[in-house]
Amino acid sequence: MRLPIDPQADIARRAWVPCPNCDDARDCATCADRRNCRVHWRYLISNKGTVVHLQCPGCTHMWSLDTRRRTGRPADDAPAC
Repeated sequence: MRLPIDPQADIARRAWVPCPNCDDARDCATCADRRNCRVHWRYLISNKGTVVHLQCPGCTHMWSLDTRRRTGRPADDAPAC
């Protein structure tokens, strides 16, 4: 089941991180060079401190990422401070 694009999604608020669901950028040379690709971006839905909430426009998967850790694990796994 595909989710709809979040109503808070705005193309002006984007992030360039891999989607943990579809990994659509795995063979992209631009993404491999860690440059801002015109195709493989994610909606930046919102953030709370270093935790960003994202949605992939391709597969519509939603997830949270703690940008301080940059491990790609869900923010719910973050240790309490």
